[in-house]
Amino acid sequence: MGGCFSDVSGGKAAVGGGGGGGHNRQHQRSGRSGNIVVDTSSGTIDQDEAVDYFFHTKGLEPIYTQIELSLSASRLRDRDIMSKSDPMAVVYAKKRDGTLEELGRTEVILNSLNPTWIQKINVAFHFEIVQPLVFQVYDVDTKFHNVPTKMLDLKDHDYCGEANCVLSEIMTRQSRSMTLKLCSENGNDIECGLISVHAEETVSSKMAIEMRLRCSNLDNKERFSKSDPFLRISRIVETGGPIPICKTEAMNNNLNPVWKPLSINMQQYVSKENPLLVECFDFNNSGTHTLIGKLQTSIQDLRKLYDAKAAANFVYPSSRPRGPEKVLKGKLFVDGYEEKELYSFLDYISSGFELNFMVAVDFTLSNGDPRRADSLHYIDPSGRLNAYQQAIVGVGEVIQVYDYDKLFPAWGFGAKMYNGFLSHCFNLNGSFEVDGVQGIMNAYQTALHTVSLSGPTLFGQVVNRAAEIASQSLAANSNKYFVLLIITDGVLTDLQETTDALVRASDLPLSILIVGVGNADFQQMEILDGDNGQRLVSSTGRIATRDFVQFVPMRNVQHEEISMVRALLKELPGQFLTWMRSRDIKPLNVH
Repeated sequence: MGGCFSDVSGGKAAVGGGGGGGHNRQHQRSGRSGNIVVDTSSGTIDQDEAVDYFFHTKGLEPIYTQIELSLSASRLRDRDIMSKSDPMAVVYAKKRDGTLEELGRTEVILNSLNPTWIQKINVAFHFEIVQPLVFQVYDVDTKFHNVPTKMLDLKDHDYCGEANCVLSEIMTRQSRSMTLKLCSENGNDIECGLISVHAEETVSSKMAIEMRLRCSNLDNKERFSKSDPFLRISRIVETGGPIPICKTEAMNNNLNPVWKPLSINMQQYVSKENPLLVECFDFNNSGTHTLIGKLQTSIQDLRKLYDAKAAANFVYPSSRPRGPEKVLKGKLFVDGYEEKELYSFLDYISSGFELNFMVAVDFTLSNGDPRRADSLHYIDPSGRLNAYQQAIVGVGEVIQVYDYDKLFPAWGFGAKMYNGFLSHCFNLNGSFEVDGVQGIMNAYQTALHTVSLSGPTLFGQVVNRAAEIASQSLAANSNKYFVLLIITDGVLTDLQETTDALVRASDLPLSILIVGVGNADFQQMEILDGDNGQRLVSSTGRIATRDFVQFVPMRNVQHEEISMVRALLKELPGQFLTWMRSRDIKPLNVH
């Protein structure tokens, strides 16, 4: 299925795929120190905002989903002598260094040992980050009852207990709810009661309209060929200019284009009566696209065109101020119209879909002798993780939350086995699967002692093995989506074979994450990653059905102090949704 795409990039090809989404994201457009704020009119977007905006306008999962936590407690210890406790809950995010960052506080409930708080706590759920939460309950002293809760100094109030969990543990449950035991400050077994947490996405609507649009008899704007038209759809607002909400891909050399289906979600069109501006442009590589024609319409009017099998003529603005618009021969048709509910990544995960983790490690000679401290495979006796270990732990700890059995295929490639046989896909510890992330780490270290580094660097066999597993799972109608992490230091020797394997695998429930370690030239990896808008093409001319490869050179994210895991996994929810929607697969609890 085609998607809606931001017009700020000006790209000729639609990047990625998938339909609209339903997240009522509030995009921060000012006040971010050190960053350029979003300016959609000029197309200037800073790196983090670009990712957020890219996902938002495509209707896919953004880097984070805004979550609202509802809290209640039961059987709290009574800390008051003459009455019952007056409890308040405080929620914290636990950082990597162990410090707590307060996310919010509930109101105070008077005289209750079983409070249900009304005040919600908002938290951004980052799929790609392990997010430990800490919940603390306090009995607020009576003399402070008229003081706003955010002004309270917690040292002035009785501590009633605390509980902790990881946010993804709540989000993967079908009920999105979890009850935790409150523990005392020193961690002893004193009965402190229970706290229950329920999470909901803050969305206003998940409805979207999917349409198939085409045009006929467009004016030609080229001298030696035909125009390369694309449509841009904008929402007209009362104040300010039109706000672009999506665009089609450009069709080469075509005055009667038929575009891929596009999807516009309700957050984009606001209401079916809200005026929309449809503009048709001739694509130019310079970014200065030539207007072919435009028309004002609405979702309601587009539905009428579909029902009547009619068309609307484009118009061209007059060259004179307030002059009459020229009605053109070019027409817009709506060949398909369907209202859909678009399910989010969390809808699928909480209903029982799994992410299954697989890892493949580069054992080629260019990594250096593992016994030497300058080797990329060196195991530091102090416990400091090498680049391979960092990638395994960082990505694995996130993905394993979404994998029920925690059994992961773990392979190596580019090594000679004990019998002298060169292998480009071997089990790290001799068995097909290992138990958990620690199992991968143990198997990796074992392999360093049992195989000899060799070469060359070939991905094809590993990709084919992962695709085989995904294909078998698909044939069995299992509710699994697979994530292959490839960690490598070298330049590919089998670029075409790898490309062919990836194109074949693009139809499968599979995403591939590649981490480049060391200082090699990774230009080939950028080709495999489709972020430039160019889909992979096999040696037979077949084009990949979607972009499902993400490459990150570790040296870049370390230098820029961006989380490697965040950079690797930022596209995964969108890739997951693109595949599910292309197959019209719904969450398990939807009939």
